[in-house]
Amino acid sequence: MHDTLFSLPVVKQISPYLSLRQKDELPLLVINHPLVRAAIATQGAHLLAWQPAGEKPVLWLSDKTPFQSGKALRGGVPICWPWFGPAGTPAHGFARTQTWTLSAHNADEKGVMLTFVLESNAQTQKLWPHEFTLIARFRLGQHCEIELEAHGEFSATAALHSYFNVADIKQVEVSGLGPHFIDKVNADAEGQSEGKQRYPGRIDRIFTQPSDCSVIQDGAGARAIEIYHHYHSDVVTWNPGPELSCSMADMSNDGYKTMVCVETARIHEPLISAAERPARLATTFRLRTDKA
Repeated sequence: MHDTLFSLPVVKQISPYLSLRQKDELPLLVINHPLVRAAIATQGAHLLAWQPAGEKPVLWLSDKTPFQSGKALRGGVPICWPWFGPAGTPAHGFARTQTWTLSAHNADEKGVMLTFVLESNAQTQKLWPHEFTLIARFRLGQHCEIELEAHGEFSATAALHSYFNVADIKQVEVSGLGPHFIDKVNADAEGQSEGKQRYPGRIDRIFTQPSDCSVIQDGAGARAIEIYHHYHSDVVTWNPGPELSCSMADMSNDGYKTMVCVETARIHEPLISAAERPARLATTFRLRTDKA
């Protein structure tokens, strides 16, 4: 799927490293820079791919996700806002299915910076009766930085719902999660851990006392992915396992084998936005390989 995104015809060359392309119904912004290639859908300001030069794709994207207007994409980094999970309709909020505006872009020898804006409109007011301005900033190079900034007067839950590409989920361990979790598979039962998670089957847990950095150790892939969490209260980790994966129309039956979600979130402590005091949620990805 990743190679397909980068081979799409160029609709408009915006800058030397940035082009506008089209995948089915959705416009995409594609970055080809000496240090990185990446792709973002304007729907949802949704980062679909981030791949430092010489490395395999870091983000996972389902090969069965439909690129349809108004339909959430499966993979990459969906922006879940202004609610997480089934707290409202649609699930995980409306930010990921709204069309955002590219408001600024810049590039230097280290990478490309993009800024997207979403403002309240008639459609969002029907779903959530608040005026807002939401800003998403991306700094894409050898590291990947994502910052979400919310302006207005409200509280909201949110997550940067990051899907990561792994070689074999059976050999994956995620550390830095903290001791306490809420088990969404087991009727929100509370549990204790040593701050590490493996994936023998379906896992869906909200860790409420996480470290500032989680590490995905991809044993079969001989690399580690560091996820730094900023302005967060929770970290969510998810893998659907074989049974749920087979039931999902936008995921192949064995899709669960090569992905794991580790999500920077604000769930049990909502984001509070007030006049001249925007709320923020941010994450940074760094790749560590045996070449480093």
